Amino acid sequence: MIVTGSGTSFAKGMQILSPDRRYGMFAVYAFCRVVDDIADGDAPMADKRTALDAWRVRIAALYEGMTNDALDRVLRAAIMRFGLRREDFEAVIDGMQMDAEAPVVAPDEATFDLYCDRVASAVGRLSVRVFGDASPMADRVAHHLGRALQFTNILRDIAEDARIGRLYLPRELLVRFGVPADPARVLDAPGLPGLCAVLAGRAHDHFRAAAQAMAACDRVAMRPARIMGASYAAILSGLERRGWDRPRVRVSVSKPRKIAAVARAYFG
Repeated sequence: MIVTGSGTSFAKGMQILSPDRRYGMFAVYAFCRVVDDIADGDAPMADKRTALDAWRVRIAALYEGMTNDALDRVLRAAIMRFGLRREDFEAVIDGMQMDAEAPVVAPDEATFDLYCDRVASAVGRLSVRVFGDASPMADRVAHHLGRALQFTNILRDIAEDARIGRLYLPRELLVRFGVPADPARVLDAPGLPGLCAVLAGRAHDHFRAAAQAMAACDRVAMRPARIMGASYAAILSGLERRGWDRPRVRVSVSKPRKIAAVARAYFG
């Protein structure tokens, strides 16, 4: 129910997987969705912390073979079937903790990278194992593709994040381009387009590095990762066509562009 009721394209994207791998990804997604909802919810900070800590205990219990509900059971099955690592689940929770403690505003580069690793690349490290490749190169795919996707998310959502008091752009880039570290003032800063162009360049670098790593991985196993990368690369290209001087204008990728991107990834 968590997955089918999510309103995202995730379920459709996983249809290319075999049933056992698809159910494994649904389990990973459901876990991520639940802890993300905790972090983004309206509960007091102390309650969020308690709920996330409860998930740390719950994950530890899964690795001891203890389950209490349907989600526990599918997660336990995925852990056993695909060799999912406890530290990757814990990293995702740590990332949600960063969002739950207080709005993220102008993190330094090291914190920015750590955040992206926890909320995106750690999910990738779980995913590539479900896809069918547990090699070190698959972890490199997760490292780079996770960051590419998260950078794209951040660039796409600057205005939306600013409205809720968040500013994920790295502090060092804000200083470099003279952009105030204030969500209420960032959108109209003259230096914002230059900053966004630099971050977009980094995203492109990560997309390329992910593609290079994929070339050394199992081709069929990497097909979902290629499709995800192509979909997000299309979003990044759409943002660049819109221009970085119009952060309030939402970008949507046309259906023909989406189909072309996915087809190239699937058959590439």
